[in-house]
Order: sequence, then C-alpha cells, then structure tokens
Amino acid sequence: MALQDIKPTRSELINVKRRIKLSERGYNILKMKRDGLILEFFKVLKQAKESRGALMERYRHAMEMIALAETVEGAIGVKAAAFSTADIPAISVKSKNIMGVVVPEIQASSVRKGVLDRGYGMLGTSAVIDETAEAFEDLLEAVIEAAEIETTMKRLLDEIEGTKRRVNALEFKVIPELTEARDFIKMRLDEMEREELFRLKRVKARSA
Repeated sequence: MALQDIKPTRSELINVKRRIKLSERGYNILKMKRDGLILEFFKVLKQAKESRGALMERYRHAMEMIALAETVEGAIGVKAAAFSTADIPAISVKSKNIMGVVVPEIQASSVRKGVLDRGYGMLGTSAVIDETAEAFEDLLEAVIEAAEIETTMKRLLDEIEGTKRRVNALEFKVIPELTEARDFIKMRLDEMEREELFRLKRVKARSA
C-alpha cells in the first residue's frame, strides 16, 4: 500500500481501523485453524506410519504365500484358482470433513470371502490356495486403508500450507501495511489540525 495514494481523511482513518480489526480477527481465526490442522495431521501421520508398516508386512506375507502356492499347485493351478473368482470387490468413495478439509472415506465390499465364496473347487485345490487367497484379501484391505489415510494426509498438508501462507501474508504484509497507513493518516490529520490552528491564530491576531 503506497502511502502517497492514501487520502488523509477521518473517514479513511475509520475505514483503515476497521480493516485492521477484520485482518487481526481473520489472522487469529486462521492461526487457530492452522494449529488445529497440524494436530490432526500428526494424528493421521501416526496412522499412516502404522498402515504403511501393516501394508509392507501383508505384502511380504502375500508374496511368500503365492510363491509357496506356485510351488505346490503350479503357476497354472494358481492362475486357474484366481480367475475362478466371480465376485469382484466393490469400492465406494464418500467424503468426510476434517476442520473444513474434505477428505475421502473409502469403503469396500466383498473383499474378504469365505472358502465357499471364492469360486474354485475345494476338492481340486490344497489348503495353501485358501491361505494365499486370505493373504491377498488381507493385503487388499491394507491397500484400501492406506489409500484413504495417505490421501487424507496429503490434503491436510496442502491445507496447512495454504493456511500458513495466508497467516504469514496477514502477519507480515497486510496488518503492518494497514498499521503504517493508520499511523500515516493520524500524523497527517494532526499536522493539518496544527496548521489550521496556527492559521486561525494568525487570523485572530490580525483582526485584533
């Protein structure tokens, strides 16, 4: 805000003071929002670390089980069992709100199945196929959970960064410039008042 463009009038002083109050109020609200978002982010970050650990563990177990299944049943037998599944898991994405931030809520159905619901015949396969299928069902559940948590974490982080930028803009630019403008107007009004008082004294002296 260029000081030379400011009109040193009482109405402008009132307007600037009002803008300072609004800016300070907005600054306080945004600071509270930023702090609240940071707390939420660290909660989700803890969940993310746990979900990543679970995901890696389930992935490792699933890879071990499919290697074992291919050893026992052969690659063709494993593929035949996999392709026999008719009921594909359904994914639905809803939204939820965390302090004004819209984040996904992912739900899945038909991920975990019973032995009779997997499609392949029990007589033609060994128990290792069941254990492998269960391991991959566990892995899929972990993937879905991790996807929700990771997306939530990213959106919270983006909102925190945006809120921090607005807080910094108000703290280091908007409020200081408005304060400088207020002080400038007050100084100019005081000068104009002194000049007017001096002029009136001269007029009074001349008339006397």
